[in-house]
Amino acid sequence: MGRRWLSAGLWVSAAGGSISTVMEEASLSSEQVPDSECNEIQKEEDGVMTELDYQNGLSEGRKEFVAPAVGMEFESYDDAYNYYNCYAKEAGFRVRVKNSWFKRNSREKYGAVLCCSSQGFKRVKDVNRLRKETRTGCPAMIRMRLVDSKRWRILEVTLEHNHLLGTKVYKSIKKMGSGTKRKSESNSDAEVQTVKLYRALVIDAGGNGGSNSNAREVGNFTDHPNQLSLKKGDTQAIYNYLCRMQLANSNFFYLMDLNNEGRLRNVFWVDARSRAACCYFSDVIYFDNTYLSNKYEIPLVALVGINHHGQSVLLGCGLLAGETTESYIWLFKAWLTCMSGRPPQTIITDRCKALQSAIAEMFPKSLHRFGLAHIMKRVPEKLGGLRNYDAIRKAMIKAVYEALKVIEFETAWVFMVQRFGVGDHEWLRSLYEDRVRWAPVYLKDTFFAGMSAARPGDILNPFFDRYVHKQTPLKEFLDKYELALHKKHKEEVLADIESRSSSPLLKTRCSFELQLSKVYTREIFKKFQYEVEEMYSCFSTTQLHIDGPIVIFLVKERVLGEGNRREIRDYEVLYNRAAGEVRCICSCFNFYGYLCRHALCVLNFNGVEEVPPKYILSRWKKDYKRLYIPDVGSGSVDATDCVQWFNQLYRSALQVVEEGVISLDHYNVALQAFEESLNRVHDVDGRQALPAFEESLNRVHDVESRQE
Repeated sequence: MGRRWLSAGLWVSAAGGSISTVMEEASLSSEQVPDSECNEIQKEEDGVMTELDYQNGLSEGRKEFVAPAVGMEFESYDDAYNYYNCYAKEAGFRVRVKNSWFKRNSREKYGAVLCCSSQGFKRVKDVNRLRKETRTGCPAMIRMRLVDSKRWRILEVTLEHNHLLGTKVYKSIKKMGSGTKRKSESNSDAEVQTVKLYRALVIDAGGNGGSNSNAREVGNFTDHPNQLSLKKGDTQAIYNYLCRMQLANSNFFYLMDLNNEGRLRNVFWVDARSRAACCYFSDVIYFDNTYLSNKYEIPLVALVGINHHGQSVLLGCGLLAGETTESYIWLFKAWLTCMSGRPPQTIITDRCKALQSAIAEMFPKSLHRFGLAHIMKRVPEKLGGLRNYDAIRKAMIKAVYEALKVIEFETAWVFMVQRFGVGDHEWLRSLYEDRVRWAPVYLKDTFFAGMSAARPGDILNPFFDRYVHKQTPLKEFLDKYELALHKKHKEEVLADIESRSSSPLLKTRCSFELQLSKVYTREIFKKFQYEVEEMYSCFSTTQLHIDGPIVIFLVKERVLGEGNRREIRDYEVLYNRAAGEVRCICSCFNFYGYLCRHALCVLNFNGVEEVPPKYILSRWKKDYKRLYIPDVGSGSVDATDCVQWFNQLYRSALQVVEEGVISLDHYNVALQAFEESLNRVHDVDGRQALPAFEESLNRVHDVESRQE
């Protein structure tokens, strides 16, 4: 669409017969039109009354129409006007155009105020003694303006009335002329479409024609769902929640997708902290559709990454109508919108044809892999009924986790199938066809950042584990959502403090351990430290083959085999001294992000005392967020793009916040720096805001230096 958005509003397109929410444009300067270009003409349009009849509405039961809110956007003035009329009909009042503003030269309308017909008071000379006074000075109104996007945006809303709202709104006593009648008739189709469209977010307070309070607004999951399966009031709850979150933080992003009948179909949202996390930890993501595929009460999906402590971090959430390619494509498009179009390097999902098609279309350059943990978790369900289940399971585990070469895996798989006569088993057959997407032996060139589950016992826990169960209602989840994010953030902050304020206990005299104890976060260092300790189980390192600067070594390791028996396993390690490259056949570095014991043995054998820089990933460093600002640089910022300014300033400010929570001294310095920065940018052009943040960050860094 060529536009980028920062805060949420409702974007309504009458022509398309659908409603979607998009992010409100960053530049607020478009809200103002210079006096030189515009001549504000205020017009009292007493005669423009909305012709509303509630006879049909009474028979349908009370409705709750989504109220107007600041940030809603419409394709045209007529769309906005008709929407407010529809809302007024449901609420029980009539609409009048209070003020209109037109550009001086073109006479194009660029602003308007719509109000309740009871607004204001009649002037004494206009009072008709034969007609009852109906005006009460009612404050209910909306103020809207044409913005740079050529849409009409609601800028101010007052919902309260100071009079009773009628159950039936009578027709205007104003008579229409013949010309008006012809215009009304010619536009009848458009009016019908508009009314149908703006009833999209109507919630029937009486349910769907039944007295059961738990009755759903739509049917259960279907093979081709076209709308969310929600309980009474859930649509309004979602909308209210998203609006509240966006008003609390302008960097909160959400989108809502409705079908042609105006029913809510898909929802996507991502809070401000998750958007910031996307900039750091979206290189590898896990798309969790567990709740959707297992038919939970809420059809929840989540995009999850791994932070610098190895903790799961939320990158986005959604509610989908069903497991369809169309729904998944919509969600991924929404996520890419708030990601500025940056795709992940690797995306991990469950085995699902619809997902596979959607990812192939939306992330053609990303590596799509199936989660091994999910596959192995289904083994009891899929194979439990077989006669030799235990033996089949052991043979499958051995083939999956112990094979180091493709030929070893395929030989072991064929042996399992032939020995136990399961060649016709549909699930095993389909697994084998998809093996290049999930079997570790085929994925050694794929970077997983610890989410590969390439070892027995590795699992991918749902982000909302312990917060969502099979019957958790949507309204309860919306409350738990914030609790879950708060808990996860607290865990990350505590891990940051622990990593920076204390030094880990060293267990060996190996130089590799000492080197990375100063670099890695505490949790990642523990995992690397285990590899250093296990170097002592590798008892032989010998040259196997030499090809110029490339040498292939054979490392022998004692490992625990079946029945806790000690076995000797051979690992081939490629080493190139000139290029500083070391690669082990176990591919620990790509699977987990740090070098394995076998590679460390080869480095040690060749007299290398430090791990090469290319194998010390920045994403695991304790100061990663402090040192790395995504997409920030004086040469990369468009001098005319306010959206880029906002994103860059937000990320820079977030760095100061991350540093400011380390200690009370850090907090005091950060707060003072913020106040001084704000005073500075009040006096100069906005481009100086970023250097002010950088100076603030340097001052907070100085606190830590003094403490050290």
